[in-house]
Amino acid sequence: MVRSKVSHKLVKSLLAEGGITVNGSDPWDIQVHDERFFDRVLREKNLGLGETYMDGWWDCRRIDEMICRILKNRLNVRIADGLKALFSDFFARLFNSQSKRRSRIVADRHYDLGNDLFFSFLDPYRQYSCAYFNGTDDLAEAQKCKLDLICRKMNLHPGDELLDIGCGWGGLAKYAAELYDCRVTAINISREQIVFAKEWCRNLPVRILYCDYRNLRGSFDKIVSVGMFEHVGKKNYRTFMESVHRSLKNDGIFLLHTIGGNESCVRCDSWFDKYIFPNGNIPSIAQISKAMEGLFIMEDWHNMGPHYEKTLLAWNDNFQRSWPRLKNRYTERFKRMWEYYLLCCAGAFRARLIQLWQVVLTKYHSTQPVCRL
Repeated sequence: MVRSKVSHKLVKSLLAEGGITVNGSDPWDIQVHDERFFDRVLREKNLGLGETYMDGWWDCRRIDEMICRILKNRLNVRIADGLKALFSDFFARLFNSQSKRRSRIVADRHYDLGNDLFFSFLDPYRQYSCAYFNGTDDLAEAQKCKLDLICRKMNLHPGDELLDIGCGWGGLAKYAAELYDCRVTAINISREQIVFAKEWCRNLPVRILYCDYRNLRGSFDKIVSVGMFEHVGKKNYRTFMESVHRSLKNDGIFLLHTIGGNESCVRCDSWFDKYIFPNGNIPSIAQISKAMEGLFIMEDWHNMGPHYEKTLLAWNDNFQRSWPRLKNRYTERFKRMWEYYLLCCAGAFRARLIQLWQVVLTKYHSTQPVCRL
């Protein structure tokens, strides 16, 4: 009982520093339904906050804004992570969590959850990455703007051989083949995505292959990787860049589209690691630049972070509207997990804790492309 009272006081005072009131009236205030919430959050930190939401111990009308306030005021780092987190850091530094053998874990536990789930909130091109809201507030149009921006930054031409590393459901491959008349080789390790992409891109000059980036073969005019580098891991960043360098023609262009962090780290948030992206890691500028040093010239580094906040909020709106037809397959706890994931990410982008980068790279033999449009 004494511990509960202390936990209650500490959590309330900490949240108050971010303008968040327990059982308050503002949309970003937390409504606590179970008093065990306070002990668990102090004990388990981010993992406890996410799991107690999944368990229905608290609610909040604007989780995105609540998370933004927590992160902006660095309330998440005010309490030491403890021995468990230190052990996780040690494990991540010592072992390669994204080795060939372990790389399929995220495909099995996330990307192969079910196409019905993902297609319930994605656009018609099945883009599970940041859209580009350039002159539009419509998600579908913004995703087409993103696809076209990528193709133009790479200076795609008819007949180009394009390699798409981590192609998702094949939307970019389809777009590039249909609108830019190029030939596409797309690689992936998600079986669900590959089956769909092969059928969707049938009768187009698109090859969809089950292939780890470390096993790349061939030579390509242009290479693109969208939303995949977050699964490569610190120990493999250099290997990834070497694989791209080996596969890119001397006058080619490589575009890397990735979420990025302001600080270097070796593992992702404990809740996200357990429930959303196992073994994921958000790269920093320092980690990316070290991995590409001596291999590539950095031609352009474009921060599109605010566009990802809008993308995530649009995804959550679509997901909520689609829930009635999903609830017979997925539990209420899953629903709370998924909305917490989308809204936490939106809050993190709003707080500017994480960014979305498009990085254009060339080899030393290349002339400078016109990549800032």
